[in-house]
Amino acid sequence: MTTPPRLTDRAALALRRARAARDPADFLHRAAAAEVSDRLAEVNRRFTRPAIVGPMAALWRELLVADGVIGGAALAEDAEVLDLVPEAHDLLIHALALHWADDPVGQLVQMRHALAPDGLMIAAQFGSRSLQELRASLSEAELALRGGLSPRIAPMGEIRDLGGLLQRAGFALPVADALVLPVTYPDALALMRDLRAMGESNALAARDRRPPPRALFARAAALYARNFPAPDDPGRILATAEIVLLTGWKPAPGQPQPLRPGSARARLADALGTAEIPAGETVAGTGDRDNDGN
Repeated sequence: MTTPPRLTDRAALALRRARAARDPADFLHRAAAAEVSDRLAEVNRRFTRPAIVGPMAALWRELLVADGVIGGAALAEDAEVLDLVPEAHDLLIHALALHWADDPVGQLVQMRHALAPDGLMIAAQFGSRSLQELRASLSEAELALRGGLSPRIAPMGEIRDLGGLLQRAGFALPVADALVLPVTYPDALALMRDLRAMGESNALAARDRRPPPRALFARAAALYARNFPAPDDPGRILATAEIVLLTGWKPAPGQPQPLRPGSARARLADALGTAEIPAGETVAGTGDRDNDGN
């Protein structure tokens, strides 16, 4: 069994999260939790044994309880080994932290093991469009000043790739979709301050440990303002946050299964109330027309 490459410096991430907890910027967590709440409200089931995984799991529990979609929840850190009991929960939520996992499939597999049969898993994580403007601005500035790049923003998966993780982890009825939130800031430095307050500043294991050039962030901010102005808010910049939501069920006997292609038992013509015309035939009373329409 191969060991996944080390993405995250967990000690550095813990320090950044502890600093952010003193005065957190939690609006993206609130937006993601609201989206999850809406989805749970549409499920015709009452969940009695939920658990929430992530650094702001307590906030998520408070929000979901206030919305009435759960009555309470166990909490767990997003450690490499999740502190979850096998088959103990009917609902598991991974709360906007999966992008820091060295082994996201392993995290999802652990969640599947912790679900009772026919239990529901919802994982929210940042997608590849998140911070695309900041990534481009920092890259251009660093190339100009240093002639090369260093990792500064965690890699975030494309929605198609993230959806594939659900199948690899063994979930039934997998669904992946995204919520894109445009956010504006006075400048790039204000955005970076917010990232610190979210606990989302650079904690990559491969990050450059040298002090950055004095001019790096000022240059990146100038490039950001020039290339990514907010379209409807003069004097501000645009930042994109993409939240990908992964939903899957633990397999169970009697669970609904998607139909195989070609296995449908109803004809489209019957559903539309029309006659079915075999290929190559024409409807009675019609035929080929000449170029004059006759």
